[in-house]
Amino acid sequence: MSRVFLYAEYQISFPFSEMDLPPIHEEMKSFPGLKSKTWLSGVNTNSVGGFYEFDSKENAQNYIDKCLVPYVQAFDANLTVRLFDAEIVSEASKDMGSPYFESR
Repeated sequence: MSRVFLYAEYQISFPFSEMDLPPIHEEMKSFPGLKSKTWLSGVNTNSVGGFYEFDSKENAQNYIDKCLVPYVQAFDANLTVRLFDAEIVSEASKDMGSPYFESR
């Protein structure tokens, strides 16, 4: 699998606006294979997460294990994570105008 999308969501006890993002961004950028992240903030739920693109399943799993899981304790949160095969949905996504597949 050469492209993987990762969906992650934490249920936290404070709003997204209170997160200290610069140090989180620096840590995220240090992980191999991370191509992009789109932040997500649940409407009226105090859930926060993201939609990520990685260059491999191995790099996505490394990110889960070494970045996302440790934040469970730091944020006193619950974590949901899912991995998706980006290649298998490529043609269908192009047809729908997905920015992740436009010029590839």
